[in-house]
Amino acid sequence: VQLQACGGGSVQAGGSLRLSCAASGRTLSSYVMGWFRQAPGKEREVVARVTWSGETTLTYYADSAKGRFTISRDSAKNTVYLQMNSLKPEDTAAYYCAAKPLGQTDFDSWGQGTLVTVSS
Repeated sequence: VQLQACGGGSVQAGGSLRLSCAASGRTLSSYVMGWFRQAPGKEREVVARVTWSGETTLTYYADSAKGRFTISRDSAKNTVYLQMNSLKPEDTAAYYCAAKPLGQTDFDSWGQGTLVTVSS
């Protein structure tokens, strides 16, 4: 699956952004989708991920994202979103979307990063 991420930008603390990740080549219903971020000098970390299995949707959020970020998808557009609210300066990072087939351990499809900068 090929992934194209966009939606980053510069906002002030407390603001919101919505990142989009458009997928091609496969339908997302058979994949686990995730959003990761990497700040300068830091390791990449997972922000949120979502698994769709039949009628069941399972989501995971890093503690830093809980209550502020929401991962969702538009099946018709084969696109996954990350709605980020109440942004903080520590959210500044390059954000990446990723995909892996259900049952696979590692994410093996990655979009290009989209930069989010939050100023205080």
